[in-house]
Amino acid sequence: MRVPIIAGNWKMHKLPDEAQALCQELVGSLDEYEDREIVVFPPFTALASSAKVLKGTNIALGAQNMFHEANGAYTGEVAPPMLVALGVKYVILGHSERRQHFAETDEIVNKKIKAALNHGLVPIVCVGETAAQREAGTTESVVNKQIRAAFDGMDRQVAQGVIVAYEPIWAIGTGKTATSREANRVIGVIRSTLQDIYGETAADIRILYGGSVNADNAAELMKQPEIDGALVGGASLDAESFARIVQYDD
Repeated sequence: MRVPIIAGNWKMHKLPDEAQALCQELVGSLDEYEDREIVVFPPFTALASSAKVLKGTNIALGAQNMFHEANGAYTGEVAPPMLVALGVKYVILGHSERRQHFAETDEIVNKKIKAALNHGLVPIVCVGETAAQREAGTTESVVNKQIRAAFDGMDRQVAQGVIVAYEPIWAIGTGKTATSREANRVIGVIRSTLQDIYGETAADIRILYGGSVNADNAAELMKQPEIDGALVGGASLDAESFARIVQYDD
């Protein structure tokens, strides 16, 4: 059985003290939920302060990115062991904003996924199409290509440690959301691609939906059979809003 996961990507928001306060609010309201995984992804500068609050709770700590080398002359980058030392368990890789603004390619994302796994981190790899690609009817081929590139050179056992997030780029931060049926359909396409690569193992790989997820649409999205959780953006910056998403079936 695939355990649901609700993840909050704070992006470039929250100073260390603000992050700490938000974590304290979340711990206070979500401590009873043990049947799902809850993760927050503060910016790098707030990881240490957040870790102090989250240690020993049911809310895990994640990072929004990392480099694929363990150390070296890479000014401005953050290595996997640095994240592990802070208590980080999850890491978002291949987010469309990284691909768009920082020229990350499928090949770079693949290297990062393998590096994360090698250091005991759980990667959440993002895939998704632009509005133009959607209008052109190429959604399936786009996500298929991204999935095959992300998992390239990865055997079945290793692949089970990867989480996928389908985030249609046209829905990120726009207020537009794929209908629950459409999100489920595309995630079904992703799982079919994984099944083509790994066979029955694909049934064990968790696939999340992301793209303007909020407290009003979370329950309907989570009812879909292929959707195993949500990668939440703006709605995760408010404790009450994010808590309501986590509590989607209450």
